[in-house]
Amino acid sequence: MLSIYLNNVIFWAYHGLYKEEKITGNEFEVNVRVDYVAKEITTFQSIQDTINYVAIFKIVQNRMEKPTPLLEAIAVDIGQQILAEFSMVEKAIISIKKLNPPIPDFKGSVSVSFEINRHHLNKV
Repeated sequence: MLSIYLNNVIFWAYHGLYKEEKITGNEFEVNVRVDYVAKEITTFQSIQDTINYVAIFKIVQNRMEKPTPLLEAIAVDIGQQILAEFSMVEKAIISIKKLNPPIPDFKGSVSVSFEINRHHLNKV
């Protein structure tokens, strides 16, 4: 099993339940781990032999551009899309962190994490 990671990818987006979040936006950090079984592990000569992390980034970027009330929905959508687009992928783990949540007297961040594997996708 091999893994591809996108680490600490920062987006400015307009996700959230509250009116001000939809107007002012917030900074989000996304981490993605994609586990896959390579067709041939002895040679990696082209991008077709692996998972293109640029393509994974584009999936995340496109989804982060669509304002959504709940981070859970975004994480699920990203995970399902990764498995749908890459047949080699066995598992995807997506975490999304809202770096500055609008909570009075709160200093820190909030986040969600979602894990999906091919077995789950086939049951849906």
